[in-house]
Amino acid sequence: MRTLASLAILAASFAPPILADDVGATEPAPAAQSFKLGTLTLTSLRDGQFVAPNDARIFGADAGVAAVADVLRTAGLPDDRITVSIDALLVRTGGHVVLIDTGNGPKAHGVLPASLGIAGVTPAQVTDVLITHSHGDHVGGLLDVSGKPAFPNATIRMSAAEWAWVRSKPESADLVKAIKARVRTFKPGGMVAPGIRALPLDGHTPGHVGYEITSGKERLLDIGDLAHSSVISLEKPEWAMGFDSDRALTKVTRRATLAKLASDREWTFAPHFPYPGVGHVVVDDGAFRWVEGTP
Repeated sequence: MRTLASLAILAASFAPPILADDVGATEPAPAAQSFKLGTLTLTSLRDGQFVAPNDARIFGADAGVAAVADVLRTAGLPDDRITVSIDALLVRTGGHVVLIDTGNGPKAHGVLPASLGIAGVTPAQVTDVLITHSHGDHVGGLLDVSGKPAFPNATIRMSAAEWAWVRSKPESADLVKAIKARVRTFKPGGMVAPGIRALPLDGHTPGHVGYEITSGKERLLDIGDLAHSSVISLEKPEWAMGFDSDRALTKVTRRATLAKLASDREWTFAPHFPYPGVGHVVVDDGAFRWVEGTP
């Protein structure tokens, strides 16, 4: 229970005061926190924050409001809402400046460009943008406020299945038109940048992937949207998430991946966990828990 209490304190320290009916996207202060993984420098970049109501439509969609509220109260958190971060990961590797996901974008309270500036990087210096999946809080920042590519010199990489899904959606037509010349697809399992491998994390979207970064003996997995809440997603990985395309498959992927991360003690970047979203998944009393920390 000590771990849960520390999570509650951590979540409160990064979340601004929120009224019970104050839900949706909010705009936090920009931030960039760097750390070493082997010889590489990685930076967690703040983009935004989202407050979801506890209404059994997003978290615990098959468990119900009361069950979700009980987990939140046990963790010392408000039981009527779930606050999640929206962050991105910057990796400097082999002469490449790699950005993993792009946040909400300027039209939806995203502060990623300012966070990138704190890290000493301009959008024009980004050489590669790796996309875990195509939900708006991960690809919204691909375009600037005028609708043009936000990273003009970057190659945009996503899985072939994800790109096919993006192109199939009428609401993505403007995004597709703006970025299609710079998109390069891949089949999960291979290297997509020096020291970075794309791994399939099936279920959340048709082509959802994570990115495993390796330097020497150190490894870190950016899990994308495998888990959204550092409390609910780990305490109850078998609960459905409303945003998952294939809920049954995602449940299997989530539990198997969390178990492997805990067993291997692999470093993890979770873009929706309390900022900076870096730490370990551990097993505690038969459940998964999140322990924040950096290598």
